[in-house]
Amino acid sequence: MTGSTVHDADLESALNRISIPAYTVDTAGVVTWVNEAGKRIVGEARGRQFTSFVAPEQTRHVREVFARKIAGHAPVTDFESIVVGADGARLKVQVSSVPLLDGERVVGIFGQVSRMEEEQVPIVPLELTPRQHEVLRLLERGRSTDEIAAELHLSRETVRNHINRLLRALGVKSRLQAVAVAHGDFVN
Repeated sequence: MTGSTVHDADLESALNRISIPAYTVDTAGVVTWVNEAGKRIVGEARGRQFTSFVAPEQTRHVREVFARKIAGHAPVTDFESIVVGADGARLKVQVSSVPLLDGERVVGIFGQVSRMEEEQVPIVPLELTPRQHEVLRLLERGRSTDEIAAELHLSRETVRNHINRLLRALGVKSRLQAVAVAHGDFVN
């Protein structure tokens, strides 16, 4: 390639061919591009709000991460979430994203999604709030009260209150029983 540089290459075409789902989102949260691997999961996403692909109990957390990135407070974010595919399947994913800059100004976000696996849909009452679903998901992952507080940006006492309300809503006495109920392994 005489006279050409790597920067002259067609980056978008290359990103379209990789097997890892990738996307861009503008500052309003609208998907502006998704590669072929991403389309196989969520379908044609351009023009839709990125939160429309996120499980309802994950929406608040994902919006908070997005806001920090758009404000320029997070040069890179890596977090777990749950994506709802075009077929309705829930997929556990790891999202890694960076701001797209025009000089110093954030103009959008580029992200990749990995470690995808179908999530077993918990068997829990529909009466749980989105926050209770988040807390239950973190309890399933073995998180402590302090770890849940850090991940959800809440005080330790607030997390304790959420856990107590969750236990009451599920009709159980312990965190372990709550996780067992979520997986259909516990009968009162």
